[in-house]
Amino acid sequence: MFKTPLDRFRFIAFVEGCSFLLIGFTMILKYRFDMPEPNYVVGMIHGVLFILYVFMLFQVSYLYKWSFMKLSLGFIASLIPFGTFYADKKLFRQQNSAGNLN
Repeated sequence: MFKTPLDRFRFIAFVEGCSFLLIGFTMILKYRFDMPEPNYVVGMIHGVLFILYVFMLFQVSYLYKWSFMKLSLGFIASLIPFGTFYADKKLFRQQNSAGNLN
């Protein structure tokens, strides 16, 4: 399923983006309905996924010899809601020799 480091990174980027959106939902539960427990759990998971995302971003940028600009945009995408989904579509897909997107 995940044959390359880029495939693994794209999966982590997707999961990290989902956790970012989920933490927005748990913030509503915390402040509107006085339920802080889900926010602690999702917040911890999101923190671990964010660190893993950044680590894998550096690894993939080194392996695929990405420019500093692409690395920077990949990091900035992790700070914006829906950013990792957009970055996956525009930055992280790699073209093979036949011109098809992976």
